[in-house]
Amino acid sequence: MSSPLRIARFGTPAGFLTILALVGPPLLAQETLTLRQAVDLALHSNPLAAAADAGEKEAEARIHQAHSGSLPHVQFSESLQRGNNPVFVFSSLLTQHQFSEANFAIGTLNRPDAIDNHQSQLTIEQVVFDARQTNRSVEAARFTRQMAGEATRLSHSDITLNVLRTYFGVTLAENNLEVARQSVDSAGADLERAESIYESGRSTRADVLALRVHLAAIEEQQIRASNDVAVARATLNDALGVGLDRTFELTTPLESSAGEPELTLEEYRRLAAEDRPEMRQAELAQRLARAQQQIAGATYWPQVAFQGMVESDRQNFLSKGGANWLTAVTLRWNLWNGGETKARVEQARFAESHAEALRKRADSAIHLEVLKAYLALRAAAQRVEVASAAAGEAEEAHRIIQNRHQAGLITVTELLRSEVALAAARTLCLAAVYDHRIAAAALEYAAGTLAADSALVN
Repeated sequence: MSSPLRIARFGTPAGFLTILALVGPPLLAQETLTLRQAVDLALHSNPLAAAADAGEKEAEARIHQAHSGSLPHVQFSESLQRGNNPVFVFSSLLTQHQFSEANFAIGTLNRPDAIDNHQSQLTIEQVVFDARQTNRSVEAARFTRQMAGEATRLSHSDITLNVLRTYFGVTLAENNLEVARQSVDSAGADLERAESIYESGRSTRADVLALRVHLAAIEEQQIRASNDVAVARATLNDALGVGLDRTFELTTPLESSAGEPELTLEEYRRLAAEDRPEMRQAELAQRLARAQQQIAGATYWPQVAFQGMVESDRQNFLSKGGANWLTAVTLRWNLWNGGETKARVEQARFAESHAEALRKRADSAIHLEVLKAYLALRAAAQRVEVASAAAGEAEEAHRIIQNRHQAGLITVTELLRSEVALAAARTLCLAAVYDHRIAAAALEYAAGTLAADSALVN
């Protein structure tokens, strides 16, 4: 394992050692923000995190809903009826305990006077056998809850990786702005020297004009870099889930936290197979489809339930009336429903096959993602080494060329070429370090281990 690689390794006291520092004049009311604090803030404020949390609570509610099938169902009803239907009058008088011998008169039986019936009824029903349909519904709801938990973990990993990209994206943009500023300062100093040489008669005015054109181009790059900083900061705030005008002082430096990957490719693949949320979701989807198939098959069996009822009937709401109760055991058996049960079983069977195919596809895609991330990290580590050395060499070469130009030993064209090469070397080194830091995070993401408490975040 190589030692940590830092941007500052190719700097010089006079030139590039300040690249790591966050540049620009301090803003009023800026909040200091480490990378870990940024991740924690995003996990608290980002709407995607809130959506994932709501998804878990929704799935938890489904478990309670499924459990309700094993508990007694109690209902209360209050009704008012009025009529002179002979059957209604006869039965109401009986349930009100108001029936008398006078009600047996043929005329009264055939043409009774209209009466009121206020009925209060309490009903309880308990399913005592449903071929384990309720138990399997609870099991299916638990699978759904576990899938929601994996979705939350995936969302948190996505948020963490995005915060890493945008957090260091701000630092990269600010460092690139500093490179542009240094290039402007250097080009300005070169222009002053060229004017001095021209005034001494040792060069032509074309050299001065060429340097002025070069300075204008560098200043245009500085303007673009300044705009990139503003966009990068707004992008970071969006990832954090805060207002776009909120300002932070980022205190975690942009540096390569590691060299080559710590584990072998096969070890990362094994981690991904065990820890990636997508793999766990695919496996849970298979188990969920299997449970739904059992639930559908359970409807072939009869259902047995116990019912109990207590009611009070009276002719007006406040008067005393008759209190009655009734109990029953009911067997319900759906002998034919047009093939609905068979279709539901087949649907669940195909859903299981579908989930199995998606699991295999996820396994292949994740292995490919791990391979790409692994190779990207190795390449990024090598790029940092090369770019760091190149930037240091470009610093020294430019110093020599500046001295030779001042002595009149080289043309302004070579000086301009050196200026451009130095700025490009600095920019490439910054990009290499940024890519290396993000590649390390992307490998942990591919392996399913990237989280707020990861070493890369802390």
